[in-house]
Amino acid sequence: MDSTSRFSTTAIGIACGAGAAVFWAAGFVGARHGIDIGFSPADLTFHRCFWAGLVLLPLAWRAGLRDLNGIGWGRGAVLTFFGGPGIAFVSYSGFPLVPLGHGGIIQPSTAALLGLVLATVILHERLPTKRVTGALVIVTGLVVIGGEAITTIGVHGVAGDLLFVLAGTFFATFGTFLRKWRVVPTRAMIVTSVVSLAILPVYGALIGFGRIIALGLWENLLQAVLQGLLAGPGAIYLFTRSVVLLGAGRAAVFPTLVPPCVLLIGWIALGSVPSVLQLIGLAIVLIGFRLTQRV
Repeated sequence: MDSTSRFSTTAIGIACGAGAAVFWAAGFVGARHGIDIGFSPADLTFHRCFWAGLVLLPLAWRAGLRDLNGIGWGRGAVLTFFGGPGIAFVSYSGFPLVPLGHGGIIQPSTAALLGLVLATVILHERLPTKRVTGALVIVTGLVVIGGEAITTIGVHGVAGDLLFVLAGTFFATFGTFLRKWRVVPTRAMIVTSVVSLAILPVYGALIGFGRIIALGLWENLLQAVLQGLLAGPGAIYLFTRSVVLLGAGRAAVFPTLVPPCVLLIGWIALGSVPSVLQLIGLAIVLIGFRLTQRV
């Protein structure tokens, strides 16, 4: 491969990785907006799961639904719980309780932190000293942000932060199962999205469509695009492409861009100005992220 081709491949890989971070961040900001205008966590979970499943159903059908694209229905159900409606509902439930910055920083940070722990305990991967140090630094950043919840928001703020911790735990567990079962992320994306179509009758029976219809076409279209397409299959596809083009080590930097992208997009789109403690916590977390990527 000549230098021009290598440059082109690298540039495309960087664009894909950065695009994935922006898509994930846009999902957080869109959820904050949705909660603010009257969507419930269940409404946003419907948008997150239904539209992705509908779009990806032809791919799943072509690959074979009898054994769920080779993954199997048992494993598919586990992956769907941790990577589909389960994590979506828990995450969206945190937004009515705390500011945007808390979710945008705490959930990805917890996912990275618990991912290291689960990789060591379950997958028996080596945990270098620098990664241990990085994990401790991330914890320090989370404590700073959690301290803001205790001192300025109150008990419900702590509950909101814990919901984002739980959502991050779900994502870390999801990633651990992918590695343990050697499931390609794009295949897992298709399978979890299609199995999540079961949300349609459940949502219709328990919640009903009255509220989302009342909020109008534009707001529902916005959430369908942000949650169901960009933050879901769009981000996973772009990140997977970046791994293929750049390698797992170089692509690992892109999820660390999610917290600052959340704060930046939230400030531009919603006028959500992060507090000083949120910025301090973000800076500490980013240092920890960087350390966890070093061997």
